Amino acid sequence: MGPKKVARGAGTGASVPVEECQICGHAPLDRVLSLGYMPPVNQMVPIGAVPRQQPWFPTDLLHCTQCELVQLGLAVDPVIIFPPEYPYTSGTTKLLRDNFADLYRESSALLGLKPDDLCVDIGSNDGTLISNFQKGGHRILGIEPTDVGDIANSRGIATIKRYFSQETAREVKAKHGAAKVITAANCFAHIEDVHAIVEGILEMLAPDGAFISESHYLVPLLDTLQYDTIYHEHLRYYSLASLQYLLEMHGLEVFHARPIPSHGGSIRVYAARKGTQKVQDSVARMLAAEPRGAAMRQRLERFRHDVMMTKLRLLAMLRDLKESNARVVGISAPSRASTLFNYVGLDSGLIDYVCEIPGSLKIGKCMPGTDIPVVDEARLFDDQPEAAIIFSWHIADELAPKLRSKGYRGKLISPLPEPRLL
Repeated sequence: MGPKKVARGAGTGASVPVEECQICGHAPLDRVLSLGYMPPVNQMVPIGAVPRQQPWFPTDLLHCTQCELVQLGLAVDPVIIFPPEYPYTSGTTKLLRDNFADLYRESSALLGLKPDDLCVDIGSNDGTLISNFQKGGHRILGIEPTDVGDIANSRGIATIKRYFSQETAREVKAKHGAAKVITAANCFAHIEDVHAIVEGILEMLAPDGAFISESHYLVPLLDTLQYDTIYHEHLRYYSLASLQYLLEMHGLEVFHARPIPSHGGSIRVYAARKGTQKVQDSVARMLAAEPRGAAMRQRLERFRHDVMMTKLRLLAMLRDLKESNARVVGISAPSRASTLFNYVGLDSGLIDYVCEIPGSLKIGKCMPGTDIPVVDEARLFDDQPEAAIIFSWHIADELAPKLRSKGYRGKLISPLPEPRLL
């Protein structure tokens, strides 16, 4: 039996405190840490707009000692955190494009996909993931609630603009038939009533079909101090143990799992109806490597302390730069940067502007909670500021040589897991 469902009117702006575990219903939950109040990471105001009131919400991180789920302490109305003008597009990131191509190759071989098989992507964004199945000759459908879905449709990637629900699943099955593959990449931890979502997936899934999820993985999040991935879109931070606990509640069996590099460390998990797929050795290996019980509680306590220390070290580095009158800018404006900006307290006195690649929907807007403008990266090479912080720090070692080859001569800094010069 899952947790009690807390009712709210869609689009009311209401937020719901998480008082029991979102998977198993256990209470009370242990508080891991708080990063304070934060703005929604994808509500960005245009540069020069008259300042207006914006919503800010608490970011408490909680741990369930029964199923090991780590989760956010507040569920914000999805209409607030996923507005129609949502500016994120997965296709602009090469690491994600490569990862999704790999997902198709792996799943096609593992599942023996046939041309007529239907493949559905939940939270399909601009269609980058599902396009790989389309190129493979399969029937495809994306489900995406924001206007980014229009980009997919304009590229010939069939996408319906809807929030995913059991009703949506029934309509898809009635019109297109059951799905051999259902994917949910970087969104399965985002949707509030996760039990209803799993039931919707089962509604759509063929008897021998597979559900493939990709989510931030708790273990590397802790190991590399990725506190910047803690924000209101991310309601749950899965270990394989907690994800397996959830899926087994609905008769689904994890038959393959492996870590992947996207978003600084994620986990790809394959699940199917119990007994329909051969369970791979990868599952037992990953479960054995995860901390549990007292070991997990100790690991979370150390995480809290280390997060505080890395904040102080970044501020110390910035203090030294500003005392020498250095101009400091940012490179890349991923959602995770919003948490880092607001937790550390980075404002326009410290960061002059943030650069994004041409075509980013974030150019011309300000970093959430600040008046720091996001500009085309060409300005970095023209201005040559003394220092630049790479906020997509999980790919900093890949970005640094590219920035050097384009002509940037200043200091390059990675802010996490420890502030360092590249």
